[in-house]
Amino acid sequence: MKAVTIASVKNENSLVDVKTPKLVDGQVLIKIHAVGVNHVDLLWADQKVKSDDTIPGLEVAGEIVESKSTDYHKGQRVMTLLDNGGYAEYVAVNQERIMLAPDNIDYDVAATIPESYLTAYQTLFTIGNLKDNQSVLIHAGASGVGTAAIQLVKKLTNAQVITTSSSKKTAICLNYGADVAIDYTSQDFVEEVRKTTDNRGVDLIIDFIGASYFQQNIASLAFEGKLVLVGNLGGSIVENMNIMDIIGKRVSVEGTLLSTRSNQYKADLISAFSKDVLPLLNDNQIDLKFGNHFKLSESRDALACMRNKENIGKIILTVD
Repeated sequence: MKAVTIASVKNENSLVDVKTPKLVDGQVLIKIHAVGVNHVDLLWADQKVKSDDTIPGLEVAGEIVESKSTDYHKGQRVMTLLDNGGYAEYVAVNQERIMLAPDNIDYDVAATIPESYLTAYQTLFTIGNLKDNQSVLIHAGASGVGTAAIQLVKKLTNAQVITTSSSKKTAICLNYGADVAIDYTSQDFVEEVRKTTDNRGVDLIIDFIGASYFQQNIASLAFEGKLVLVGNLGGSIVENMNIMDIIGKRVSVEGTLLSTRSNQYKADLISAFSKDVLPLLNDNQIDLKFGNHFKLSESRDALACMRNKENIGKIILTVD
């Protein structure tokens, strides 16, 4: 089959020949139609944290063409969360990682769901424990995870949603349901959060930026609020931090990376997500869109688009 590896993704035509996966009991073979591109893919490609023959790709949508599963059969439309292997024509997947793709959406759209929406759901509810009548600040609100998080908050709670993004993307956040969209290029988000929350601060922050926002995030939290770190786009080393700012407000800080979680954790998360969110997807209550579209052979260009922050929403690779 054709696939893209960490080594080949640097090529103009990224496709190489690899062996088609063989199934074991409890698995299905999926013919991939679409792949969601994620920052982990970019990390693997740029920093070589994986071997050259690793196939990136954490979320796909496609059709089951072979099954050794008791729960799923040939011909079903599915979407799935992977540990790797999505940049390919086929992938073998354990049955507990699979979700049925809603009939009302096509494969390109279905491929935006697993990693982005599971990450958003996990940070908001499994880790963040967001409740009704609380408030959440979502950085990078126009990103794939950001737009997913905005909608999940609004569909599953009545919590207030505040986002940050660049000026050209604030309207996107508002269109997805954010109550307040802060332009980080011209506004101080700490001050804007204070104004919006009557100086109370927010109960939860979902942050993809990291070090450059860390102190402002602590300042933006309410007493006993929580900061969930999902990325380090703004660096990893926090300098000159006064830990009394954390101690005095009794705030908590937790980091998470879904791709490194255990199989059982991911299976449990998929089960909870399927119960709470799949009915919303089936009823067209979630606005699913992707921003940029490339062929699998154009994986290098897709990652460049993400690296240069040119994407709005999710980047999708299609597999012919």
